Amino acid sequence: MNPADLLLTDARLPDGRTGMAVACTGGRIAAILPPGAPLPPAARVEAIGGQLLLPGLTDGHLHLDKTLMGLPWMPHAAGPTRASRIETDQRLMPQLPLPPAERASALIRRCVAQGTALIRTHADITPTFGLTMLEGILEAKSRHAGEVRIQTVAFPQAGLVTAPGTEALLDAALRSGADLLGGLDPCEVDRDPKGQLDILFRLAERHGVGLDIHLHEAGDLGLFTLTEIAARTRAHGMQGRVAISHGFCLGGIAESRQDAAAAMMAEAGLALVSHGAGGAPLPPLLRLRAAGVRVFCGNDNLRDLWSPYGTGDMLERAAIIGWRLDARTDAALAEIFDMVGAAGAAALGEEAPALAVGAPAHLFAIPAETVGEAIGQHAPRGLVVFAGRVVAG
Repeated sequence: MNPADLLLTDARLPDGRTGMAVACTGGRIAAILPPGAPLPPAARVEAIGGQLLLPGLTDGHLHLDKTLMGLPWMPHAAGPTRASRIETDQRLMPQLPLPPAERASALIRRCVAQGTALIRTHADITPTFGLTMLEGILEAKSRHAGEVRIQTVAFPQAGLVTAPGTEALLDAALRSGADLLGGLDPCEVDRDPKGQLDILFRLAERHGVGLDIHLHEAGDLGLFTLTEIAARTRAHGMQGRVAISHGFCLGGIAESRQDAAAAMMAEAGLALVSHGAGGAPLPPLLRLRAAGVRVFCGNDNLRDLWSPYGTGDMLERAAIIGWRLDARTDAALAEIFDMVGAAGAAALGEEAPALAVGAPAHLFAIPAETVGEAIGQHAPRGLVVFAGRVVAG
């Protein structure tokens, strides 16, 4: 029997089996062994005491550059509008006593300790910040490469058409290592949907990257923008490479209109990422999934100049989203777990962790009996493993 790098014993699996052992070699699961089976020798053995072993989580929408983690508590300074939050960012972030890399690292450590293995983060690219926020995130990404995989989105938070110089900065950001290109409310922020989408799809095509577009626009305005994005996605052959963040326009409308929008998104290969925003209509996430739309989830703003809330725990986020969806059954909670796990990994184009031989050994243990309990109670994590190596717990 070949030796393992890591052997986890006395594990409960999501299918209900107990007393199981999981051997990890070369960053992958090499064997899953029942009670009484011969165990391979291992460089490290960890008994997890009957806790539930689950595949690592995906945070599909985060703003590592904005976080205030690592700093003393700061009272919320922005006004009630999105424009006020953007202005507050531009004014206060350059004055923060910790640079972006240090604040991002403080949040990454919290995410990792709670079982997150994959992160997609947006990095503000504005005339005020230049590439500073992206550079800080890239530094933190390198620093934590052995603990979590991180994708970066070059994000024009202050607008694109209305913020001269931003197009050149986005081009530079993509040349400097950003993985994707972001956009923001083409009608409300730029008041020029054609202008913003022309630039976004042109840059995406030039650099061969995907798009992740913030769409807060509500009602008919948001549905108009969504339709335009779907049409551009098809025209540029980018099906499966464009995500809509938030999509508030999909919530609070008639089911017939939701179904029509879902069919359009599925046909165009548009994904949707949601954080279950408390102050906005929630898209019908399970209905969208049933229609063939790839739906995944993220934490969005975590203790930053936009919001004082958040811990970095994607199981807590899953509980918030489940509560807003009124998802009560184990079957519904299993769907939500997929949205914060494997479906999120697939949306990011990453290989999904799984409790299966050959899968990436991104795992975490939690004192729970089932996936439903893990979400509903989101207890503190036990051991956390990334690429077959213990990184927390």
